[in-house]
Amino acid sequence: MAAPAPARDTLTRRLVVRATRLLLRFFFRRVEVTGLENLPRSGGAVLVSWHPNGLVDPGLIFAESPASVIFGARHGLFDFPVLGAILRGVGTVPIYRAIDTAGLPPEARRAANEKSLDALAEAVAGGAWSCLFPEGDSHDAPHLLDLKSGAARFWLRSRELSPASAPAPVIIPVGLHYDSKRAFRSSVLVAFHPPLDVPEALLRMAGDVDESARRQAVVGVTRLIDASLREVVHATENWELHHLMHRARKLVRAERGARAGGRLGKPDMVERTWGFARIWTAYYARRDTHPEAVAALILRLREYDADLRALAMEDHELDRGPALWRPGLAVLLGVQAAAVFVLLPPLLLLGVVVNAPAALGLWALSKAVSKRKKDEATVKLLFGAVAFPLSWLVAGIIAARLDLAVSLLLPQQWSHTPLAVGLLAALLTAIGGPLALRYLRLVRETARALRVRLTRARRRAALAHLKTERGALFDAFMGLVGALDLPGSVDPRGRVRRSERWDAAGSGSAERIGVAPVAGAEE
Repeated sequence: MAAPAPARDTLTRRLVVRATRLLLRFFFRRVEVTGLENLPRSGGAVLVSWHPNGLVDPGLIFAESPASVIFGARHGLFDFPVLGAILRGVGTVPIYRAIDTAGLPPEARRAANEKSLDALAEAVAGGAWSCLFPEGDSHDAPHLLDLKSGAARFWLRSRELSPASAPAPVIIPVGLHYDSKRAFRSSVLVAFHPPLDVPEALLRMAGDVDESARRQAVVGVTRLIDASLREVVHATENWELHHLMHRARKLVRAERGARAGGRLGKPDMVERTWGFARIWTAYYARRDTHPEAVAALILRLREYDADLRALAMEDHELDRGPALWRPGLAVLLGVQAAAVFVLLPPLLLLGVVVNAPAALGLWALSKAVSKRKKDEATVKLLFGAVAFPLSWLVAGIIAARLDLAVSLLLPQQWSHTPLAVGLLAALLTAIGGPLALRYLRLVRETARALRVRLTRARRRAALAHLKTERGALFDAFMGLVGALDLPGSVDPRGRVRRSERWDAAGSGSAERIGVAPVAGAEE
Protein backbone atom coordinates (compact mmCIF):
# COMPACT_ATOMS: atom_id res chain seq x y z
CA MET A 1 0.00 0.00 0.00
CA ALA A 2 1.47 3.34 -1.03
CA ALA A 3 1.87 5.81 1.79
CA PRO A 4 -0.27 8.92 1.50
CA ALA A 5 1.52 12.22 1.32
CA PRO A 6 0.98 14.76 4.11
CA ALA A 7 -2.58 16.02 3.79
CA ARG A 8 -2.76 18.71 1.14
CA ASP A 9 -4.89 21.80 1.41
CA THR A 10 -7.36 20.66 -1.24
CA LEU A 11 -10.70 22.29 -1.97
CA THR A 12 -12.48 19.25 -0.53
CA ARG A 13 -10.48 19.47 2.68
CA ARG A 14 -11.11 23.21 3.05
CA LEU A 15 -14.84 22.70 2.54
CA VAL A 16 -14.98 19.82 5.05
CA VAL A 17 -12.99 21.81 7.64
CA ARG A 18 -15.28 24.82 7.23
CA ALA A 19 -18.39 22.67 7.44
CA THR A 20 -17.05 20.97 10.59
CA ARG A 21 -16.26 24.33 12.18
CA LEU A 22 -19.72 25.61 11.28
CA LEU A 23 -21.38 22.62 12.93
CA LEU A 24 -19.22 22.96 16.05
CA ARG A 25 -19.94 26.70 16.29
CA PHE A 26 -23.62 25.90 15.94
CA PHE A 27 -23.55 23.36 18.76
CA PHE A 28 -21.09 25.09 21.11
CA ARG A 29 -21.53 28.64 22.31
CA ARG A 30 -17.75 29.03 22.53
CA VAL A 31 -14.79 26.96 21.31
CA GLU A 32 -11.52 28.10 22.90
CA VAL A 33 -8.07 26.90 21.82
CA THR A 34 -4.78 27.21 23.72
CA GLY A 35 -1.23 25.92 23.32
CA LEU A 36 -0.81 26.46 19.58
CA GLU A 37 2.78 27.55 20.29
CA ASN A 38 3.48 24.02 21.56
CA LEU A 39 2.92 22.46 18.15
CA PRO A 40 5.94 21.64 15.96
CA ARG A 41 6.76 23.99 13.09
CA SER A 42 8.13 21.13 10.99
CA GLY A 43 8.09 17.35 11.03
CA GLY A 44 5.40 14.82 11.80
CA ALA A 45 3.29 14.65 14.93
CA VAL A 46 1.02 12.12 16.62
CA LEU A 47 -1.72 13.89 18.57
CA VAL A 48 -3.09 11.79 21.45
CA SER A 49 -6.23 12.62 23.39
CA TRP A 50 -8.74 11.10 25.72
CA HIS A 51 -12.15 10.26 24.20
CA PRO A 52 -15.13 11.45 26.30
CA ASN A 53 -17.51 12.74 23.60
CA GLY A 54 -17.89 10.47 20.60
CA LEU A 55 -17.33 11.96 17.14
CA VAL A 56 -17.21 15.46 18.63
CA ASP A 57 -13.67 14.79 19.92
CA PRO A 58 -12.03 14.10 16.53
CA GLY A 59 -14.18 16.83 14.98
CA LEU A 60 -12.73 19.43 17.35
CA ILE A 61 -9.14 18.35 16.76
CA PHE A 62 -9.70 18.17 12.99
CA ALA A 63 -11.24 21.65 12.86
CA GLU A 64 -9.00 23.46 15.35
CA SER A 65 -5.54 22.10 14.48
CA PRO A 66 -3.50 24.68 12.54
CA ALA A 67 -2.13 21.93 10.26
CA SER A 68 -4.03 19.22 8.43
CA VAL A 69 -4.63 16.13 10.58
CA ILE A 70 -4.90 12.69 8.99
CA PHE A 71 -7.25 10.21 10.61
CA GLY A 72 -7.62 6.51 10.07
CA ALA A 73 -11.09 5.16 9.24
CA ARG A 74 -12.60 1.74 8.80
CA HIS A 75 -11.87 0.66 5.24
CA GLY A 76 -15.52 -0.23 4.56
CA LEU A 77 -16.52 3.42 4.84
CA PHE A 78 -14.58 4.17 1.66
CA ASP A 79 -17.06 2.06 -0.33
CA PHE A 80 -19.87 4.59 0.18
CA PRO A 81 -19.99 6.91 -2.87
CA VAL A 82 -20.19 10.35 -1.22
CA LEU A 83 -18.58 9.50 2.12
CA GLY A 84 -15.72 7.66 0.43
CA ALA A 85 -14.96 10.66 -1.77
CA ILE A 86 -14.94 12.97 1.26
CA LEU A 87 -12.66 10.65 3.23
CA ARG A 88 -10.21 10.45 0.34
CA GLY A 89 -10.42 14.20 -0.18
CA VAL A 90 -9.31 14.95 3.37
CA GLY A 91 -6.50 12.38 3.25
CA THR A 92 -8.05 9.70 5.48
CA VAL A 93 -6.22 6.36 5.52
CA PRO A 94 -8.27 3.12 5.37
CA ILE A 95 -7.72 0.92 8.42
CA TYR A 96 -8.29 -2.83 8.25
CA ARG A 97 -9.38 -3.82 11.74
CA ALA A 98 -9.31 -7.40 13.00
CA ILE A 99 -13.09 -7.37 13.42
CA ASP A 100 -13.54 -6.33 9.77
CA THR A 101 -11.46 -9.27 8.51
CA ALA A 102 -12.86 -11.95 10.80
CA GLY A 103 -13.08 -14.49 7.99
CA LEU A 104 -9.33 -14.43 7.36
CA PRO A 105 -6.67 -16.42 9.22
CA PRO A 106 -5.05 -14.62 12.20
CA GLU A 107 -1.84 -14.02 10.24
CA ALA A 108 -3.73 -12.42 7.36
CA ARG A 109 -5.76 -10.22 9.72
CA ARG A 110 -2.62 -9.08 11.49
CA ALA A 111 -0.85 -8.42 8.19
CA ALA A 112 -3.77 -6.33 6.85
CA ASN A 113 -3.90 -4.28 10.06
CA GLU A 114 -0.15 -3.70 10.12
CA LYS A 115 -0.16 -2.77 6.43
CA SER A 116 -2.80 -0.08 6.92
CA LEU A 117 -1.12 1.30 10.06
CA ASP A 118 2.19 1.35 8.20
CA ALA A 119 0.61 3.54 5.54
CA LEU A 120 -0.45 6.03 8.22
CA ALA A 121 2.91 5.79 9.98
CA GLU A 122 4.71 6.52 6.71
CA ALA A 123 2.59 9.65 6.29
CA VAL A 124 3.61 10.84 9.76
CA ALA A 125 7.23 9.96 9.04
CA GLY A 126 6.94 12.15 5.94
CA GLY A 127 5.80 15.16 7.97
CA ALA A 128 2.04 14.66 8.35
CA TRP A 129 0.04 14.98 11.57
CA SER A 130 -2.22 12.21 12.75
CA CYS A 131 -4.53 11.85 15.74
CA LEU A 132 -5.13 8.77 17.88
CA PHE A 133 -7.37 8.05 20.87
CA PRO A 134 -5.34 5.47 22.84
CA GLU A 135 -8.28 4.40 25.01
CA GLY A 136 -9.77 2.76 21.92
CA ASP A 137 -13.34 3.73 22.85
CA SER A 138 -15.32 6.78 23.85
CA HIS A 139 -16.75 6.82 27.38
CA ASP A 140 -18.50 8.78 30.14
CA ALA A 141 -15.97 8.34 32.96
CA PRO A 142 -14.09 11.30 34.55
CA HIS A 143 -10.87 9.32 34.12
CA LEU A 144 -9.00 7.50 31.37
CA LEU A 145 -9.81 3.97 30.37
CA ASP A 146 -6.91 1.53 30.19
CA LEU A 147 -4.76 2.66 27.28
CA LYS A 148 -4.07 0.34 24.38
CA SER A 149 -0.48 0.02 23.20
CA GLY A 150 -1.33 0.92 19.60
CA ALA A 151 -0.47 4.61 19.94
CA ALA A 152 3.00 3.82 21.28
CA ARG A 153 3.63 1.19 18.61
CA PHE A 154 2.38 3.55 15.91
CA TRP A 155 4.63 6.41 17.06
CA LEU A 156 7.69 4.19 17.37
CA ARG A 157 7.01 2.83 13.89
CA SER A 158 6.73 6.35 12.46
CA ARG A 159 10.09 7.20 14.05
CA GLU A 160 11.59 4.08 12.53
CA LEU A 161 10.33 5.07 9.06
CA SER A 162 11.37 8.72 9.43
CA PRO A 163 14.32 9.84 7.23
CA ALA A 164 17.50 10.54 9.19
CA SER A 165 17.68 14.05 7.74
CA ALA A 166 14.13 14.97 8.83
CA PRO A 167 12.87 15.93 12.32
CA ALA A 168 11.62 12.90 14.22
CA PRO A 169 7.84 12.76 14.79
CA VAL A 170 6.68 13.92 18.22
CA ILE A 171 3.80 13.00 20.53
CA ILE A 172 1.46 15.91 21.36
CA PRO A 173 -1.02 15.38 24.26
CA VAL A 174 -4.33 17.15 23.65
CA GLY A 175 -6.72 18.10 26.44
CA LEU A 176 -10.43 18.32 25.60
CA HIS A 177 -12.39 20.09 28.35
CA TYR A 178 -16.19 20.39 28.19
CA ASP A 179 -18.24 22.41 30.67
CA SER A 180 -21.29 20.30 29.75
CA LYS A 181 -20.50 17.96 26.89
CA ARG A 182 -24.09 16.96 26.09
CA ALA A 183 -25.63 20.42 26.36
CA PHE A 184 -26.43 22.55 23.34
CA ARG A 185 -24.69 25.96 23.40
CA SER A 186 -22.16 24.90 26.04
CA SER A 187 -18.41 25.67 25.89
CA VAL A 188 -15.28 23.63 25.18
CA LEU A 189 -11.54 24.14 25.45
CA VAL A 190 -9.03 22.42 23.14
CA ALA A 191 -5.58 22.55 24.78
CA PHE A 192 -2.48 21.49 22.87
CA HIS A 193 0.34 20.59 25.25
CA PRO A 194 4.13 20.42 24.71
CA PRO A 195 5.59 17.33 23.03
CA LEU A 196 6.42 14.41 25.31
CA ASP A 197 10.07 14.07 26.25
CA VAL A 198 10.66 10.35 25.74
CA PRO A 199 13.77 9.07 27.58
CA GLU A 200 16.66 7.98 25.40
CA ALA A 201 16.68 4.60 27.14
CA LEU A 202 13.24 3.82 25.69
CA LEU A 203 14.31 4.88 22.21
CA ARG A 204 17.37 2.63 22.39
CA MET A 205 15.22 -0.28 23.54
CA ALA A 206 12.82 0.34 20.65
CA GLY A 207 15.67 -0.16 18.18
CA ASP A 208 17.01 -3.28 19.88
CA VAL A 209 17.07 -6.54 17.96
CA ASP A 210 15.68 -8.32 21.01
CA GLU A 211 11.89 -8.58 20.79
CA SER A 212 11.40 -8.41 24.57
CA ALA A 213 13.33 -5.11 24.67
CA ARG A 214 11.07 -3.69 21.95
CA ARG A 215 8.02 -4.75 23.94
CA GLN A 216 9.46 -3.00 26.99
CA ALA A 217 9.84 0.17 24.92
CA VAL A 218 6.17 0.00 23.87
CA VAL A 219 5.14 -0.47 27.51
CA GLY A 220 7.28 2.47 28.60
CA VAL A 221 5.94 4.85 25.94
CA THR A 222 2.36 3.74 26.71
CA ARG A 223 2.95 4.53 30.39
CA LEU A 224 4.35 7.92 29.46
CA ILE A 225 1.29 8.73 27.32
CA ASP A 226 -1.04 7.49 30.06
CA ALA A 227 0.60 9.57 32.80
CA SER A 228 0.70 12.66 30.60
CA LEU A 229 -2.96 12.39 29.56
CA ARG A 230 -4.02 11.85 33.18
CA GLU A 231 -2.38 15.15 34.02
CA VAL A 232 -3.59 16.90 30.88
CA VAL A 233 -7.28 16.03 31.42
CA HIS A 234 -7.11 16.15 35.26
CA ALA A 235 -8.52 12.66 35.64
CA THR A 236 -10.35 11.79 38.88
CA GLU A 237 -11.43 8.44 40.33
CA ASN A 238 -15.15 9.19 40.35
CA TRP A 239 -17.71 11.89 39.58
CA GLU A 240 -18.26 12.82 43.23
CA LEU A 241 -14.60 13.76 43.63
CA HIS A 242 -14.71 15.54 40.27
CA HIS A 243 -17.67 17.69 41.35
CA LEU A 244 -16.14 18.42 44.76
CA MET A 245 -12.98 19.64 43.04
CA HIS A 246 -15.07 21.99 40.94
CA ARG A 247 -16.78 23.18 44.12
CA ALA A 248 -13.35 23.85 45.64
CA ARG A 249 -12.34 25.72 42.47
CA LYS A 250 -15.39 27.99 42.66
CA LEU A 251 -15.02 28.43 46.42
CA VAL A 252 -11.38 29.50 46.16
CA ARG A 253 -12.12 31.84 43.28
CA ALA A 254 -15.06 33.50 45.04
CA GLU A 255 -13.23 33.95 48.36
CA ARG A 256 -10.08 35.24 46.65
CA GLY A 257 -12.15 37.73 44.65
CA ALA A 258 -14.06 38.86 47.75
CA ARG A 259 -10.83 39.48 49.67
CA ALA A 260 -9.42 41.39 46.69
CA GLY A 261 -12.49 43.60 46.77
CA GLY A 262 -13.59 42.96 43.21
CA ARG A 263 -16.34 41.19 41.33
CA LEU A 264 -14.73 38.68 39.01
CA GLY A 265 -17.57 37.87 36.65
CA LYS A 266 -18.07 34.55 34.91
CA PRO A 267 -14.83 32.63 34.12
CA ASP A 268 -14.08 31.46 30.61
CA MET A 269 -13.05 27.89 29.83
CA VAL A 270 -9.34 28.68 30.08
CA GLU A 271 -9.70 30.02 33.62
CA ARG A 272 -12.03 27.16 34.60
CA THR A 273 -9.53 24.58 33.36
CA TRP A 274 -6.48 26.14 34.99
CA GLY A 275 -8.36 26.77 38.23
CA PHE A 276 -9.38 23.11 38.31
CA ALA A 277 -5.79 22.12 37.53
CA ARG A 278 -4.61 23.94 40.68
CA ILE A 279 -7.12 22.08 42.85
CA TRP A 280 -6.34 18.76 41.14
CA THR A 281 -2.59 19.18 41.53
CA ALA A 282 -2.84 20.17 45.18
CA TYR A 283 -5.20 17.28 46.00
CA TYR A 284 -3.01 14.54 44.52
CA ALA A 285 0.17 16.09 45.91
CA ARG A 286 -1.17 16.31 49.47
CA ARG A 287 -3.26 13.15 49.49
CA ASP A 288 -0.09 11.11 49.96
CA THR A 289 1.75 13.47 52.28
CA HIS A 290 -1.19 14.73 54.43
CA PRO A 291 -3.94 12.08 54.10
CA GLU A 292 -5.77 12.93 57.35
CA ALA A 293 -5.86 16.67 56.65
CA VAL A 294 -7.09 16.05 53.10
CA ALA A 295 -9.82 13.67 54.31
CA ALA A 296 -11.02 16.22 56.88
CA LEU A 297 -11.06 18.98 54.26
CA ILE A 298 -13.04 16.79 51.84
CA LEU A 299 -15.62 16.08 54.56
CA ARG A 300 -16.10 19.80 55.31
CA LEU A 301 -16.26 20.59 51.61
CA ARG A 302 -18.93 17.94 51.09
CA GLU A 303 -21.10 19.46 53.84
CA TYR A 304 -20.55 22.98 52.52
CA ASP A 305 -21.51 21.82 49.01
CA ALA A 306 -24.71 20.15 50.27
CA ASP A 307 -25.76 23.31 52.16
CA LEU A 308 -25.08 25.52 49.17
CA ARG A 309 -27.02 23.21 46.86
CA ALA A 310 -29.95 23.20 49.30
CA LEU A 311 -30.14 26.98 48.92
CA ALA A 312 -29.76 26.71 45.11
CA MET A 313 -26.92 29.23 45.16
CA GLU A 314 -23.34 29.51 43.94
CA ASP A 315 -20.27 30.50 45.98
CA HIS A 316 -19.96 34.03 44.62
CA GLU A 317 -23.62 34.74 45.40
CA LEU A 318 -22.86 34.61 49.14
CA ASP A 319 -21.28 38.06 48.82
CA ARG A 320 -24.00 39.82 46.91
CA GLY A 321 -27.09 38.88 45.01
CA PRO A 322 -27.02 38.88 41.21
CA ALA A 323 -28.41 41.86 39.35
CA LEU A 324 -32.13 41.33 38.96
CA TRP A 325 -32.15 42.98 35.55
CA ARG A 326 -29.40 41.64 33.35
CA PRO A 327 -27.98 44.19 30.82
CA GLY A 328 -28.76 41.85 27.94
CA LEU A 329 -32.37 41.54 29.05
CA ALA A 330 -32.69 45.30 29.47
CA VAL A 331 -31.35 45.86 25.95
CA LEU A 332 -33.59 43.18 24.52
CA LEU A 333 -36.66 44.60 26.23
CA GLY A 334 -35.71 48.12 25.20
CA VAL A 335 -35.33 47.15 21.56
CA GLN A 336 -38.56 45.22 21.76
CA ALA A 337 -40.44 48.18 23.17
CA ALA A 338 -38.84 50.85 20.99
CA ALA A 339 -38.39 49.19 17.61
CA VAL A 340 -39.96 45.78 17.12
CA PHE A 341 -42.71 45.57 19.67
CA VAL A 342 -44.97 43.99 17.09
CA LEU A 343 -42.37 41.92 15.23
CA LEU A 344 -40.33 40.29 17.98
CA PRO A 345 -43.01 38.32 19.88
CA PRO A 346 -44.37 36.74 16.68
CA LEU A 347 -40.81 36.02 15.58
CA LEU A 348 -40.04 34.32 18.89
CA LEU A 349 -43.29 32.38 18.67
CA LEU A 350 -42.54 31.38 15.08
CA GLY A 351 -39.04 30.27 16.08
CA VAL A 352 -40.37 28.14 18.92
CA VAL A 353 -43.21 26.59 16.90
CA VAL A 354 -41.02 25.65 13.93
CA ASN A 355 -37.87 24.61 15.80
CA ALA A 356 -39.48 22.90 18.81
CA PRO A 357 -40.45 19.67 16.97
CA ALA A 358 -36.88 19.25 15.69
CA ALA A 359 -35.43 20.05 19.13
CA LEU A 360 -37.76 17.61 20.89
CA GLY A 361 -37.12 14.99 18.24
CA LEU A 362 -33.37 15.37 18.66
CA TRP A 363 -33.70 15.05 22.43
CA ALA A 364 -35.77 11.87 22.10
CA LEU A 365 -33.50 10.48 19.39
CA SER A 366 -30.36 11.12 21.43
CA LYS A 367 -31.87 9.25 24.37
CA ALA A 368 -33.09 6.36 22.24
CA VAL A 369 -30.07 5.93 19.96
CA SER A 370 -27.24 6.81 22.33
CA LYS A 371 -26.17 3.79 24.32
CA ARG A 372 -24.14 6.05 26.60
CA LYS A 373 -24.16 9.73 27.49
CA LYS A 374 -20.95 10.31 25.53
CA ASP A 375 -22.86 9.68 22.27
CA GLU A 376 -25.63 12.22 22.86
CA ALA A 377 -23.70 15.27 21.65
CA THR A 378 -22.65 13.39 18.49
CA VAL A 379 -26.25 12.45 17.72
CA LYS A 380 -27.49 15.98 18.35
CA LEU A 381 -24.72 17.51 16.26
CA LEU A 382 -25.07 15.21 13.24
CA PHE A 383 -28.85 14.94 13.12
CA GLY A 384 -29.36 18.57 14.15
CA ALA A 385 -27.33 19.66 11.12
CA VAL A 386 -30.10 18.08 9.02
CA ALA A 387 -33.21 18.43 11.21
CA PHE A 388 -33.12 22.18 11.82
CA PRO A 389 -32.38 23.30 8.22
CA LEU A 390 -35.04 20.85 7.06
CA SER A 391 -37.52 22.44 9.49
CA TRP A 392 -36.71 25.89 8.09
CA LEU A 393 -37.11 24.60 4.54
CA VAL A 394 -40.47 23.00 5.33
CA ALA A 395 -41.65 26.23 6.99
CA GLY A 396 -40.63 28.16 3.87
CA ILE A 397 -42.42 25.73 1.55
CA ILE A 398 -45.60 25.83 3.64
CA ALA A 399 -45.49 29.62 3.77
CA ALA A 400 -44.97 29.81 0.01
CA ARG A 401 -47.84 27.40 -0.66
CA LEU A 402 -50.22 29.20 1.64
CA ASP A 403 -49.01 32.64 0.51
CA LEU A 404 -49.14 33.95 4.07
CA ALA A 405 -50.09 37.55 4.68
CA VAL A 406 -46.65 39.14 4.82
CA SER A 407 -47.22 41.94 2.35
CA LEU A 408 -46.48 44.53 5.05
CA LEU A 409 -42.97 43.12 5.43
CA LEU A 410 -42.12 43.08 1.72
CA PRO A 411 -41.81 45.69 -1.03
CA GLN A 412 -45.04 46.08 -2.98
CA GLN A 413 -43.62 44.37 -6.09
CA TRP A 414 -42.73 41.28 -4.04
CA SER A 415 -46.09 40.96 -2.31
CA HIS A 416 -47.71 37.57 -2.72
CA THR A 417 -44.65 36.22 -4.52
CA PRO A 418 -44.36 32.59 -3.36
CA LEU A 419 -40.57 32.47 -3.61
CA ALA A 420 -40.10 35.67 -1.61
CA VAL A 421 -42.65 34.56 0.98
CA GLY A 422 -40.96 31.17 1.34
CA LEU A 423 -37.47 32.65 1.66
CA LEU A 424 -38.64 35.16 4.25
CA ALA A 425 -40.41 32.48 6.31
CA ALA A 426 -37.34 30.23 6.23
CA LEU A 427 -35.10 33.15 7.25
CA LEU A 428 -37.40 34.19 10.11
CA THR A 429 -37.59 30.66 11.51
CA ALA A 430 -33.79 30.30 11.27
CA ILE A 431 -33.35 33.56 13.19
CA GLY A 432 -36.26 33.02 15.55
CA GLY A 433 -34.97 29.72 16.98
CA PRO A 434 -31.62 31.02 18.35
CA LEU A 435 -33.30 34.26 19.39
CA ALA A 436 -35.92 32.34 21.36
CA LEU A 437 -33.16 30.35 23.09
CA ARG A 438 -31.39 33.57 24.03
CA TYR A 439 -34.63 35.09 25.25
CA LEU A 440 -35.46 32.05 27.39
CA ARG A 441 -31.92 32.06 28.79
CA LEU A 442 -32.32 35.65 29.90
CA VAL A 443 -35.68 34.82 31.45
CA ARG A 444 -34.06 31.92 33.39
CA GLU A 445 -31.24 34.19 34.56
CA THR A 446 -33.76 36.76 35.76
CA ALA A 447 -35.78 34.10 37.57
CA ARG A 448 -32.62 32.80 39.23
CA ALA A 449 -31.61 36.31 40.26
CA LEU A 450 -35.01 36.82 41.84
CA ARG A 451 -34.83 33.47 43.66
CA VAL A 452 -31.36 34.22 45.02
CA ARG A 453 -32.46 37.64 46.27
CA LEU A 454 -35.46 36.10 48.04
CA THR A 455 -33.18 33.44 49.56
CA ARG A 456 -30.80 36.10 50.83
CA ALA A 457 -33.66 38.06 52.36
CA ARG A 458 -35.16 35.07 54.18
CA ARG A 459 -32.08 33.11 55.24
CA ARG A 460 -29.51 35.67 56.25
CA ALA A 461 -28.22 33.57 59.16
CA ALA A 462 -27.60 30.52 56.93
CA LEU A 463 -25.86 32.66 54.33
CA ALA A 464 -23.67 34.29 56.97
CA HIS A 465 -22.67 30.86 58.23
CA LEU A 466 -21.85 29.64 54.72
CA LYS A 467 -19.82 32.74 53.99
CA THR A 468 -17.82 32.20 57.17
CA GLU A 469 -17.34 28.53 56.29
CA ARG A 470 -16.20 29.48 52.80
CA GLY A 471 -13.49 31.67 54.27
CA ALA A 472 -12.44 28.94 56.72
CA LEU A 473 -12.25 26.36 53.92
CA PHE A 474 -10.20 28.77 51.83
CA ASP A 475 -7.72 29.28 54.68
CA ALA A 476 -7.54 25.53 55.34
CA PHE A 477 -6.90 24.84 51.67
CA MET A 478 -4.21 27.49 51.38
CA GLY A 479 -2.55 26.25 54.54
CA LEU A 480 -2.52 22.71 53.20
CA VAL A 481 -1.14 23.81 49.82
CA GLY A 482 1.75 25.63 51.44
CA ALA A 483 4.64 26.14 49.02
CA LEU A 484 3.40 23.75 46.32
CA ASP A 485 4.16 24.84 42.77
CA LEU A 486 0.65 24.94 41.29
CA PRO A 487 -0.18 25.35 37.61
CA GLY A 488 -1.29 28.72 36.34
CA SER A 489 -0.86 32.09 37.99
CA VAL A 490 -3.20 34.32 39.98
CA ASP A 491 -3.58 37.97 39.03
CA PRO A 492 -4.14 40.73 41.63
CA ARG A 493 -7.91 40.55 41.19
CA GLY A 494 -7.98 36.82 41.91
CA ARG A 495 -8.38 35.37 38.43
CA VAL A 496 -6.38 32.29 37.45
CA ARG A 497 -4.32 32.75 34.29
CA ARG A 498 -2.52 30.27 32.09
CA SER A 499 1.17 29.97 32.90
CA GLU A 500 3.40 29.17 29.93
CA ARG A 501 6.28 28.32 32.27
CA TRP A 502 4.27 25.65 34.06
CA ASP A 503 2.62 24.48 30.85
CA ALA A 504 6.01 24.01 29.22
CA ALA A 505 7.00 21.66 32.05
CA GLY A 506 3.63 19.99 32.37
CA SER A 507 3.97 17.37 29.66
CA GLY A 508 7.67 17.29 29.08
CA SER A 509 9.47 14.91 31.40
CA ALA A 510 8.93 11.39 32.64
CA GLU A 511 10.22 12.43 36.07
CA ARG A 512 7.66 15.20 36.46
CA ILE A 513 4.62 13.07 35.69
CA GLY A 514 5.85 10.12 37.69
CA VAL A 515 6.42 7.45 35.08
CA ALA A 516 7.86 4.34 36.67
CA PRO A 517 11.00 2.72 35.24
CA VAL A 518 10.23 0.18 32.55
CA ALA A 519 12.58 -2.50 33.87
CA GLY A 520 10.56 -5.58 34.72
CA ALA A 521 7.35 -4.07 33.31
CA GLU A 522 4.71 -6.32 31.80
CA GLU A 523 2.65 -5.54 28.72
